[in-house]
Amino acid sequence: MEKLAINSGSPVRTKPFPDRKFGDEEIAELTDVIKSGILGRGPKVHEFERAFADLHGVKHCVASTSGTAAIHIAVGVVDPLPGDEIISAPITDMGGVIAVIAQNAIPVFADVDPNTGNMDPKDIERKITDRTKAIVPVHLAGNPCDMDPIMEIADKHNLIVIEDCSQAHLAEYKGRKVGTIGHLGAFSLQQGKHMRTGEGGMTITNDDKMGERARLFGDKGWPRYSADGAREHLVYGMTYRMTSLQAAVGLAQLRKVQWVVQQRIRLANLLTELISDIDGLIPPVILENAVHTYWFYHVLVKEEILGISPKRFAESLRAEGIPAGANYIGKPIFLYEMVRQKKIHGNSVCPFGCPLYGGTNPVKYEEGACPNTEKFLDEMTILPLNEFFTEEDIRDIATAVRKVIGR
Repeated sequence: MEKLAINSGSPVRTKPFPDRKFGDEEIAELTDVIKSGILGRGPKVHEFERAFADLHGVKHCVASTSGTAAIHIAVGVVDPLPGDEIISAPITDMGGVIAVIAQNAIPVFADVDPNTGNMDPKDIERKITDRTKAIVPVHLAGNPCDMDPIMEIADKHNLIVIEDCSQAHLAEYKGRKVGTIGHLGAFSLQQGKHMRTGEGGMTITNDDKMGERARLFGDKGWPRYSADGAREHLVYGMTYRMTSLQAAVGLAQLRKVQWVVQQRIRLANLLTELISDIDGLIPPVILENAVHTYWFYHVLVKEEILGISPKRFAESLRAEGIPAGANYIGKPIFLYEMVRQKKIHGNSVCPFGCPLYGGTNPVKYEEGACPNTEKFLDEMTILPLNEFFTEEDIRDIATAVRKVIGR
């Protein structure tokens, strides 16, 4: 068998994989904004909000500056008291955690399903206390969570569900788009997402009161509908207004996102087909009647079967010209020092040590708290994929995977 590139053999691939790119549509929309002279929040933003809401079949959409802002707006709608708890996923971006802590609420982490990496509804229910106010399921990599039991738990305990759809544009669960199943949905438009405006976020809901509260929270509590133009600030809120420049790019991206998703699904399905027979290498596990939209494509590497660690596997693939990465975020988000040590506001350990929460740091962030999460991350390897890849690119990835496993 051919020698591995990591051992001085010839690599499977020497040319780079295709990059994602923008086009004339984005340039045309941006030109309109520049010519209008309105760079801040203006007609383009309103148009983008309406189009995004229509795409998801909801009544309300609030555009904001980032995915973190979109989650923060949703948490602002929940309006937790200091020391209230919000249950989230341990495999997520720090932005989702920041949005909870910024409202002086306590993030509590439910373990994941060992097959999908998404939150386990049974562990969500185990983590509920009399302080719990909301659940934030994260649709990891574009793979929908099991939303029916999550919504049943929320209804049972009178909780608000905020779907974190940052990685899951147009993913579906039982015929419904993610973000429309819970009470609120939050999306990221960061540079790497299915839809991208550099930075940006969207918060959607079908609830009129929540929609009004979301708009107020993202704009300093300012309703902007006074007939005489008088300024008013009705609630506490942030300045998270999206600019017309972001919205211009977003409108062009909105017209492309269905193609982006369809391409990613087609290519991911081909890759799964080419490697699914390898014992000990597990492609993404998708729930029945769900549509995974593949913000990234991962495999689980079972070292006890394959005899190779995920880190060594990824290193060997990189030598073969395949830019793979092991372990995604490396460890559960609550084991990062900022969260683990609860050093948010100086040396105060607020909100964790707040008297309103009991004053004794009752929540603990420690190894072993979410064992399925640790195992899932330890086994995870990310393989490259975007909508501009060709079938030849996918076959090169599969060839390299088989070469490394075979050796």
